[in-house]
Amino acid sequence: MSAPASIGVLIVDDDALVRAGLSMMLAGADDIRILAEVADGAEVVGAVNDHRPDVVLMDIRMPRVDGLTATERLRARREPPEIIILTTFDTDDHVVRAMRAGASGFLLKHTPPAEIVRAIRMVAAGEPMLSPSVLRQVMSQVARAGDIPRRTRARQALDRLTDNERSVARLIGQGRTNNEISRELLVSVATVKAYVSRVLTKLELNNRVQVALLVHDAEEV
Repeated sequence: MSAPASIGVLIVDDDALVRAGLSMMLAGADDIRILAEVADGAEVVGAVNDHRPDVVLMDIRMPRVDGLTATERLRARREPPEIIILTTFDTDDHVVRAMRAGASGFLLKHTPPAEIVRAIRMVAAGEPMLSPSVLRQVMSQVARAGDIPRRTRARQALDRLTDNERSVARLIGQGRTNNEISRELLVSVATVKAYVSRVLTKLELNNRVQVALLVHDAEEV
């Protein structure tokens, strides 16, 4: 799936200065449009209904309805937007919950502007985006929090896949992009995309981040 010509973005953050800063920064990207800004997770569903964004930039901590609950509500919808969690920390187990809920990426708020723009483009194109520090912290936390029933369920789920699909799932668990998987497995990007689609369907998951979590739960990375 290719990114849309113009990517509509909804900004969700309780800090007015953060919202203003993100809006100013993203205004410099020709292919990104800021559709709206809201200050609390309680306003997210209404804003998504009104504006139909492709990507939601979601603060994880807000006073009434936090970003975790808002993410779960959005991902339960038919055809939900992609969600990037913005956070000031990278060691909180809430990040794991948001990943399991279906967030497509995580960025620290001090991430350079160019990387935030790149992340929006990537998730709009169906690729997850995790800042390396967040990915390391989250996956190590998943490993520490692992338990035998979860590991068993994860391995049983992966057993539904063919050998090629399982190889793709493992590489997704390493954070590889479609192009990187293509080079690793010596197949076309179109073939990788077909494998990814089948993996998501067979595992009954929403996105690649959830595949990565499942692979780590199974301890196959």
